[in-house]
Amino acid sequence: MRKVTAGLFSSVDGVVEDPFLWQFDSFDAELGAGMGEMMGRIDAGLLGRVGYQQWAEYWPNAQVDDDFGAFINPLPKYVASRTLSGDLAWQNSQLIEGPLEDFVKDLKQGDGGDIGVFSSISLVRQLFFAGLLDSLMLIVHPVVAGSGRKLFNDGDPLSRLELQSSEQTSKGNMILNYGRRD
Repeated sequence: MRKVTAGLFSSVDGVVEDPFLWQFDSFDAELGAGMGEMMGRIDAGLLGRVGYQQWAEYWPNAQVDDDFGAFINPLPKYVASRTLSGDLAWQNSQLIEGPLEDFVKDLKQGDGGDIGVFSSISLVRQLFFAGLLDSLMLIVHPVVAGSGRKLFNDGDPLSRLELQSSEQTSKGNMILNYGRRD
């Protein structure tokens, strides 16, 4: 069975929104290698509407020599949206038809590598609480962001995680890989 995995940059105070505002000065080679390893296991992606629209505007035409662009553009991408319709312009992108949870359960049953969840805090949360997220990588940067959306909120149901691996990088980042422990 395929695994659904998500990787999020996080500040020490738990902010996962807009990491480009605060993680840029602590990105290091070990972090890049860890992300490359994760990308090497992924052969399909899930995105929410907002993340899809932002990335579809940028990545197909990005003029950067970037491993992520070479990875994400040809990747099959499945988009969860209640408002988008019709064909999606970004190559290898399609809208998810029917309930998200049913679609992801079916996708997990198919052949292939891991399924990555990209650029959507809401989608990660939905899949996590539905029991469909198999692996959560939190990359904790040594910074207090002070404000912004967090992955988990007051009132969320009690959920236990199991630490599968951890690594400290040379610039003080912590790469924490968790699985569910029910």
